[in-house]
Formats: sequence, C-alpha cells, structure tokens
Amino acid sequence: MIKQRILTGVVLAVAVLSAVFLLSADLFALGAGAVVVMGAREWANLSALAGVAQWLYAALVAALLLGLHFVAGAQALPWVLGAAFVFWLWACVLILRYPGGSGFHSRVARLLIGLAVLVPSWLALVGLKTHAAAPLALVMLLLLVWGADTGAFCAGKLLGRRKMIPSVSPGKTVEGLYGGLATCVLLGLGIGLWRELPTEGLVYLVVLSLLTGLAAVFGDLFESLFKRERGIKDSGALLPGHGGILDRIDSLTAAAPVFMLGLYWLPAL
Repeated sequence: MIKQRILTGVVLAVAVLSAVFLLSADLFALGAGAVVVMGAREWANLSALAGVAQWLYAALVAALLLGLHFVAGAQALPWVLGAAFVFWLWACVLILRYPGGSGFHSRVARLLIGLAVLVPSWLALVGLKTHAAAPLALVMLLLLVWGADTGAFCAGKLLGRRKMIPSVSPGKTVEGLYGGLATCVLLGLGIGLWRELPTEGLVYLVVLSLLTGLAAVFGDLFESLFKRERGIKDSGALLPGHGGILDRIDSLTAAAPVFMLGLYWLPAL
C-alpha cells in the first residue's frame, strides 16, 4: 500500500509539473478542466447522485468551464475569485460548527456547493498559468499546498496531542496545523528573499502564504465533512493508494482562489 501510494504520488507530481512547465495556456486549461470535471463526478457521488446523474452533473461543470473560458474570459476572474473567497469564509464557519449548522444537507445545496468549490479553483489555476510571474506563481501555489500537507503530517506525527476538529477529521491535530502553516511561512519568506522583494512585498507574500496554507487546510477539511456526511472514506478509487480525484485536489480547491486573488495586489512576484 505504501509503495503504491508513493508510486502514484511520483507519477502525479511529474504529470503536474510537466503540465505547468510544458503545456501552453490552452492545453493547460484543457487538462486542468478534465481533472475538475472528473472531480465533479465524484462530487455528484458525495451529493448522493448515482449513475447517469453523476455524468450529467460533470457535463454541467464542463459547460460552465467552457463558458467562462470562451465567453466571460479574464474579465470574470476577479469577480469569481471574490465570490469564492466569501464562499470559503462561509465554509470555514460550517466546518467549525459541524455537526451543527445548516445549509448543506439537501442534495440541491450540495450540488450548488460543488460548483462553488470546483469552478473557481479551475479559473484560478488558469489565471496563474497566464500570470506575469508564471510558471513561478503556479509552482509556488503547489509548494504551499504540498508544504501545508507535509508540514502538518510531520508535526502531527512528532508532536500531535490536541485534536483540531475531531468531528470532521479525527486524525488532524492543532500541532500539525501549526507545523503546516510554519512550513508555508518559511516557503513564502524564502521565495520572497530569492525574488528580492522590497520589505512591504516580502511581508505581504509571507502573509499570503500563511493564508493560502490555511485555505488548503480548510479545503481538505471541507471535503472530509462531505465524505463523513456521505459515509465514505475516499471520494473515489481512480488513484491507487490515494483514493479519488477530490482526495488529491481538495486542498487546492480552496488554496488556488485565495492565492490568485492575493496576487492581484502583488504583481511583482
């Protein structure tokens, strides 16, 4: 199981980095869109849809992505990202109040939430691919997401004592959270110093790295909440040793919009 997980992880990392550095913007958008659409089918399962209905939901997400790409274009990006930021603030409240609270129990609500999770994340990734600081902007986002996860895992294993939100994810600890966020701060500081940003820009990048890492954590927790509601461990079985597509991109769905939105005020990355 461990070997399978490592092998799949290596293959995924190579595929992602190849897409970041080698693909054109249009091909990158197409590839990222395919991943998001596959994730949409899994979200349909989290929403208790089955069979053809899952594919119809995935087709709806594909249609929205195409519409944003060819009709709305870059003009829609700041508006969608702003709405996504507000949505994730609401999602954080939902996570912290779970199992209390409301707003996600009906099937329709879950399907709408899936659109709010998946569509802005794709738009943010495409925006980062065409950003003036590309491919660094995309690589930094990936490092922050991976760093938040790896730092949390290591700190949790070594120091973890206090459960963070056991009703949502029993394995995550407060110490793990601190370890993941500390890793993100160090990454932001290191990249800022390497880019020789002025003091104001350096401080801003470190804060943005911290917020992006925090968003990654809550993106992971949000999917865990819906899996717990559905009574399943993994969102799918497409990736050996890792589960489904959503299990791999859950952190990215929240982190990408936050990071892309933050870069609007730091164009000199």
